Amino acid sequence: MAFGAACHVPPALLLMSLRPLSGSPLPKVAPAPPGRVASVRRMTLEAALRDQVAKATGRPQDAAPVQQLKGDASNRSYLRVGTWPDSLVVMVMPPQARASEEVSDRAVPEELPFIDVQRYLARLGVRVPSILRYDEPAGMMVLEDLGDVTLEKALAGTAAEMLYGTAVDLLAGLRVAAEAQPEPGSIAFRRAFDEDLYLWEFHHFREWGLEAWSGKVPTAAEGAVVETSFRDIARRLAATPRGFTHRDYQSRNLMVKDGEVVVIDFQDALQGPRAYDLVALLRDSYVALDEELVDAMLRRYQERLARATGERAQPEAFRHFFDLLTVQRKLKDAARFEYIHRVKRNPGFLPYIPQSLAYVRRAFERLPGDEAVQALRRVVSGYIPGLR
Repeated sequence: MAFGAACHVPPALLLMSLRPLSGSPLPKVAPAPPGRVASVRRMTLEAALRDQVAKATGRPQDAAPVQQLKGDASNRSYLRVGTWPDSLVVMVMPPQARASEEVSDRAVPEELPFIDVQRYLARLGVRVPSILRYDEPAGMMVLEDLGDVTLEKALAGTAAEMLYGTAVDLLAGLRVAAEAQPEPGSIAFRRAFDEDLYLWEFHHFREWGLEAWSGKVPTAAEGAVVETSFRDIARRLAATPRGFTHRDYQSRNLMVKDGEVVVIDFQDALQGPRAYDLVALLRDSYVALDEELVDAMLRRYQERLARATGERAQPEAFRHFFDLLTVQRKLKDAARFEYIHRVKRNPGFLPYIPQSLAYVRRAFERLPGDEAVQALRRVVSGYIPGLR
C-alpha cells in the first residue's frame, strides 16, 4: 500500500476520566513513564485494529499480529493485521480525512474520496484494492492486503521494459475508458488541474524550494520574471483538454500482486491532461529510467491512445508538452519533499530532491525555444545549484 505517518486514534480509546465520589480532589499520582504510556496506547490501538478486522471478516482476531507498514508523505497510516498472505490492512485516517492536502478547492466532499474513486475505477475494470469495511467515526478502513511488492521493488527481479510497458498500457486503457465512461458525480470529475492549481503548486515551489533552499528572496525584478513565467506555463497547461487523472501514478503507487499491477493512492484523482500521469510515471523521483526507455514508453502510450480513439497526436507537440509538464510537476515535487521535511518532520524524502531537479534541468535543456521556460531558468538557476 501507500503508507502514511502517525496514527490517529480517538482519544476516548486511550484515556479514562476519574471523578471522586466525595467531591474532594483526587490524590496526586506520579505520571506514568513515557514508555509505558506508549505501550498502553499501542495495545489499545492494536485491540481496535483487531476489532475492525474481526467485524470485517466475521472471525475473531484476538491473537493476530499487528505490523506497522512503511510510511509515506500522507497523514494516513497503514497497519497489517494477521500474517501474510492471510492478512488484511487497516488504513487509519486523520480527522477531516475527506479533505485533500494539495487540491486548491478546499470544499469538503460528502463522501470519502478514496471510496468514491475506488468505486469508479473498479467499475471501469481497473484493479484496485477491495474495501471490506469502513468505520467513519473510528477513522478506520479495512482493505485487501496487496503485499509489499511495489513496481519500484519489482524492478529488482523483472525487466524494466516489461513492467513499465504493463503500467503504460494500464494507464492508457484507464484514460480511454474514463473518457468513454465519465462519472459527473464522482469527485474525480468535479475538481481539475486548472490554472489556479498549477499556480498554487508553482508558488509552493517558490516558498519551499527557491526561497527555503537559498535562504534568499528574489529581487523585485526577478520575482516579476518568475511570476510571469509561472502564469504563462500554468495558462498553457490548463488550456489542454482534461480527463481522469490519477495525479500520482508512480512506482510506489503501483503494486504488483499475482502478476497484476494494482493501482493505489488514487484519492486525489481529478481532471488533467493526458500526459500528466505519464510524467509522474516516467519522471519518477524514486526511479530514474534510461532515456531510451522513456522515449519508447512515450511512443507506446501515444500508440495505445491512437489505436483506441482514432486520434493521433503530433509526437513533437506531445513531447514538448510532456517536457513542459515535467518542469511544473518536478519543481513542485522537489519543494514538496522539503515541505514534508520541515513541516511534517519527515526527512525521508530529502534524498529524492536531486533527481527531481535533474528532471527539471533536462526539461529546461529540451525546451530552448520556450521563452517562459528559459526566463524562469535564468532566475531559478541563480539560486538553486541543482538547476544549473
